[in-house]
Amino acid sequence: MPHRRLLGPVGLVLGASLALSGCSFGQLGIRAGSIGAASAATITVTPAPSATSVAPSAPVVVTVAQGRLTGVVVTGPAGAVPGALSVDGRTWTSTEGALDYAATYTVAAAAVDRIGLRTELSSTVTTVAPSAFVGYTTSPRAGATVGVGMPLRLTLDVKLGTPGARAAFEKRLAVTVDAMPAEGAWRWLTDNVVVYRPRSYWPGNAEVTLTSALRGIKITTSVWGESDRSVTFRTGPAMISYVDMLTKQMRVTKDGATVRTIPITTGKAGFETRSGIKVIMDKELTRIMDAATGGTDEDDPEYYRLEVEYAMRLTYSGEFLHAAPWSVRHQGRDNVSHGCTGMSTPDAAWLYGNSRIGDVVVYTGNDRAMESSNGIAVWNMSWARWQRGSALT
Repeated sequence: MPHRRLLGPVGLVLGASLALSGCSFGQLGIRAGSIGAASAATITVTPAPSATSVAPSAPVVVTVAQGRLTGVVVTGPAGAVPGALSVDGRTWTSTEGALDYAATYTVAAAAVDRIGLRTELSSTVTTVAPSAFVGYTTSPRAGATVGVGMPLRLTLDVKLGTPGARAAFEKRLAVTVDAMPAEGAWRWLTDNVVVYRPRSYWPGNAEVTLTSALRGIKITTSVWGESDRSVTFRTGPAMISYVDMLTKQMRVTKDGATVRTIPITTGKAGFETRSGIKVIMDKELTRIMDAATGGTDEDDPEYYRLEVEYAMRLTYSGEFLHAAPWSVRHQGRDNVSHGCTGMSTPDAAWLYGNSRIGDVVVYTGNDRAMESSNGIAVWNMSWARWQRGSALT
């Protein structure tokens, strides 16, 4: 008899009684081999029992060897934690994102071995209580519609001064265009500013989505990601204008087709307009132009102060597209401005009405280059160099 070695005199009597009555262990509610025997099943919990400072992103995993799980209950401040049991009944895993910060969870698990012997395990898991969380603001903001040249800029509310911290943050970011992965890269400008640009301009009339999976992620020893986010903005038609400072003409294109050619005037000698790829940063129906903001003294013959219409800023240093009715006779012929791109009032009104922040204006015709910090100048950097600014390069 296979059970005789496990049973003492009492067990033998019980066995004889069962034989006489014709009853089975199951009918009496007693598991076969349950008297005086230990279960061969072994339960393991990860994180380890009584673990503290656990990342909320780490799932609670309950496994059993030489048996199958019959019950797993994980409870915390918000109640039961959801999870799923594997098909073979050997592993239970909590749902991703189910744990919170600074919380203690109780794990209760039960299992049986191959002959039905039961074993149980209980433990606790305590998650980390961070001293700071990383969050950010975006430009463009959620819901905005911008031109195809507008990069995606994140301003963090904490500084990430080490490559490891930046990499931990950056690898949790994903950008899609019309729900497909974008070809682009992040570049860190400062400890708390990181900018994303696609390899070339965004496509026109597209939906761009930034997803950040930061909840429960350790960024530094004291800084963690508080929540997951999704931010979506759109692009308008692909409006790209080409300014030739030699011919004094601006060719405006929309989705690849030329829609207008505008006679213009740009900066004269000593005030040359910069060459390079610029992006419209701001739009104002009227603006006071004061040469003093650029360092020109009021006694200087080149000093001016006047109100202009349909002003669209291209650089921090003061280059604008705007109406310049006083120079119409020079437009298309001479460069006579102090660096701005002037055009007739009807042309400026049309351009203003058809342009949006983020539209691209490409300047050619002289050797004065656009500075990397003088506006939205990301498109003047080679793709290879831009990629080297990523923490994941």
